[in-house]
Amino acid sequence: MKRAAGLIAAALALMAAPAMPAAAQDSPPDFSGFWGPVFEPVEPAADMLAKLPDGTVLVEDTGVVEFPRGEFGGLDPTPEALAKAQEWQPEDDMTLDRVCLPPSIVYALQGPFPFEIHQTDELIVIRYEYFDQVRLVFMDDRTAPADYPHSKMGFSTGQWDGDELVIETTHIMPSTITNNGLDHSADLRMVERYRIDGESGRLVATQWFTDPSTITKDGVRWIEWEKREGQHVYPYECDPTFALEYAAQ
Repeated sequence: MKRAAGLIAAALALMAAPAMPAAAQDSPPDFSGFWGPVFEPVEPAADMLAKLPDGTVLVEDTGVVEFPRGEFGGLDPTPEALAKAQEWQPEDDMTLDRVCLPPSIVYALQGPFPFEIHQTDELIVIRYEYFDQVRLVFMDDRTAPADYPHSKMGFSTGQWDGDELVIETTHIMPSTITNNGLDHSADLRMVERYRIDGESGRLVATQWFTDPSTITKDGVRWIEWEKREGQHVYPYECDPTFALEYAAQ
């Protein structure tokens, strides 16, 4: 599902969050290319974690990791969110009308699928293989219309902080956080920091998110990707009849 996105509303800055940089640098690094996920255990960069608000929980489910029912990686659901998560069953998402619904970028970002980055000074386009989703990150300081709709990719703006790309996203349609019943609300706010690691050449990132109506502690994921020259994303082509096979088991 391809959706266009715009920029964030400044009013959402009332929550404590990693600060957005004030201005872009003259010659930012080039993140263009095809990036594949890294599955081996990795150690997060201490200096990037230090830029997060105190009390942020590191959620370690990147790649092929799936938490069991009732486990949320250290996140602390509100009573309402926990009650909903406890009612969730895997079969709920394995029906013909739900099995091919894409998750929001909150969960999709950490999944075991590659993406392509197409970078210009005014716009960064990220094409994800997972569910054929496309994300626009505007770099030109535009503001969002008051009636801008929510979507699974949300509404993203980016700025450069030295060699790090900082993306802030709002207007994300409610969806899963941990793929086991814990859902975020439409008020979730997400801030990502990306940079190229000087030693490995990998693209590394922190994915921080806050949503006080569903989690009492902010969460962050540490994610790494490696550049693979000459490759491109493939169509995802989800087949909903898979749900019938699941039901027959």
